[in-house]
Amino acid sequence: MERIILVVDDDLTSLKLAKTILEHNYRVATVNAGEMVFKYLEKNTPDLILLDLNMPDMDGFEVISRLQDDSRYAGIPVVFLTANQDPQSEAKCLETGAIDFVGKPFVPQVLRSRVRRIIELFSYRENLESMVKQQAQVITERTERIGRIQNSIIVGMANLIEERDQSTGRHVKNTQIYVEMICRALKEKHLFPQILTEEYIDHVIKAAPLHDVGKIKVSDAILQKPGKLTEEEYKMIQEHSRFGAEIIDEILGNVEDADYLDVARDIAHYHHERWDGTGYPEKLHGEDIPLCARIMAIADVFDALYEDRCYKKGIRPLSVTLSVIEDSRGLQFDPVITDVFLGLKDRLRVYLNEEEEV
Repeated sequence: MERIILVVDDDLTSLKLAKTILEHNYRVATVNAGEMVFKYLEKNTPDLILLDLNMPDMDGFEVISRLQDDSRYAGIPVVFLTANQDPQSEAKCLETGAIDFVGKPFVPQVLRSRVRRIIELFSYRENLESMVKQQAQVITERTERIGRIQNSIIVGMANLIEERDQSTGRHVKNTQIYVEMICRALKEKHLFPQILTEEYIDHVIKAAPLHDVGKIKVSDAILQKPGKLTEEEYKMIQEHSRFGAEIIDEILGNVEDADYLDVARDIAHYHHERWDGTGYPEKLHGEDIPLCARIMAIADVFDALYEDRCYKKGIRPLSVTLSVIEDSRGLQFDPVITDVFLGLKDRLRVYLNEEEEV
């Protein structure tokens, strides 16, 4: 690819000489005033600008300052052409962002050598940046693919656990969708802004399927018992929250980032805590319960109420289910999150494919 050199000088003799020296190796464009540089750049992108320092109207320092302030041109290397070769002038040239400077009158070998070196340097940098971008893209695609695989494994494992609990198989999908609805609605209303970042929301959505992972340590005899549980059996069921936190640490502790791990652990451990402090396993109260677990709690209970199970019929229609949720506002559930969830009635109706009540 032919490289383009833009030479800027108000002295026509210097312009002609620079072009003669360089045109055998490069495509050389010339302008004789600082303002002309920017008209040229509107339609062209040179690989290097040779810029005279002393010009009327707009000197080299003004030109390079405007170049540096414009993101479109700031990356173009600039070499000053100057007859002032005292140390102070040379230092000021470099301080303003110039790559180098060449003395006038030109020494052909010096000018060619400086231009060749700078073109080679920036060509190498361009190639390096291109390689870095390509590698970053490969890493991003690979990370996304691994993430999809991990999510599929997590959801698959969660579904297997739910089947042991005689769930319909829709619970994992439903609760994840409800969690996302709640998170997005809270974000839209600018609630919990210090916590509810996009990264946090992403972690909560991805971790939601793991909320009951601790049930894997609870025996089938208890999970699938058709009759009423004894007090001892109910206590064992409650332990699935602690088990879940332990399992997440054991399985994901070495493969996931710390922030995601914290969210997943909190959801599994605390999603049965109650706003009034009567939940389990730690009897946390109010905002001592992590936000992600408070969100999960409503999603989990709503789906358990609305959907049919082999041992019960779902509470229908949607308005009745929501009235049960509303009755637990400030008791079982965070009142702010409850209000936001109740406001999702239309979205829930669409998702559940339920006709609007007359």
